[in-house]
Amino acid sequence: MIQMKTSIKRNLLTIAAVSAIALGGYAFAQPAGGFGGGHGGWRGHAFAMERLTKSLNLTPDQQTKVQPLIDQARPQIIAIHKDAMQKAQAVVDNTMSQIRPMLTPDQQKKFDALQKARQDMRNAMQEMQAAMSQ
Repeated sequence: MIQMKTSIKRNLLTIAAVSAIALGGYAFAQPAGGFGGGHGGWRGHAFAMERLTKSLNLTPDQQTKVQPLIDQARPQIIAIHKDAMQKAQAVVDNTMSQIRPMLTPDQQKKFDALQKARQDMRNAMQEMQAAMSQ
């Protein structure tokens, strides 16, 4: 029984970590104005123009040549991220549906509350994304 509880906790922590990574990927793909916004492109992204300019001391001419490449990559990254998010969500949902029947009624209540909190977080992120894109 203790081993099953440990296994369930490990699975829930794994799913939480996957969700956190997925949310981080969302922030990474935001265009200017999202998550910290600004004129520099993707805030927090390793290839943001502002970071490249400062790190590499890019000349204005280099910046002019690099910016279109970053702009061209943005929609591709966003599309890849959306696809990955959908696939990750399907795996999480499938895993959760397999875990729930293994739990006691009290554990199921807690599990359901965790699931609701996860869904509420997903809904809030979607609302935030919609509001930022307006």
